[in-house]
Amino acid sequence: MVTMEQIKELRDATGVSVMQCQKALTEAGGDMNKALLLLRKISGDVAAKKAERTLGAGTVACYVHNNHGVGAMVILSCETDFVSKNEDFQAIAYNIAMHVAATNPPYLKREDIPAEEMALVMDTLKEEVPKDKPEAIQNKILEGKVNDYLKTKVLLEQPFIKDETQTISDLVKGAVQKFGERTEVAKFVRFSVAR
Repeated sequence: MVTMEQIKELRDATGVSVMQCQKALTEAGGDMNKALLLLRKISGDVAAKKAERTLGAGTVACYVHNNHGVGAMVILSCETDFVSKNEDFQAIAYNIAMHVAATNPPYLKREDIPAEEMALVMDTLKEEVPKDKPEAIQNKILEGKVNDYLKTKVLLEQPFIKDETQTISDLVKGAVQKFGERTEVAKFVRFSVAR
């Protein structure tokens, strides 16, 4: 039996509707961690369904570190002004800007990496793969090394600095589920004072 306290705790943690929280907790047998995983999976499915919608609004968020030596700006796009003016939506944009300031990713998504750079990365990482393993194992090892490398370069694939159990992509998909609108990081830039 799922209690109202569990539903409230899950809602506070995720911001999704009471009904979605209750459904996830019921399906997870009251296990909070399983319910969180279910909600993440659902948010990915919801984001995929809304991928074709037009982005007509958004918010610009700025973060400046307390030493005033580094800062970042992010444009988080959505469909309507109603969502873009929501404090929770703006907080997500701010958190992404903070993440960008901390991690300095050069690319938004994998597709932004030039083909020449990816070819060089693949060639370099292939050298680190043990040659005495079967080809299928070598390919799996290479895939893992490439994914680890991309986590350092691609914003959407990076573990979120405030909660490393989710990526920036998961954070955006969670916003889609929470607000019911297509949401994307449209652009980001990081500034740093040379010291």
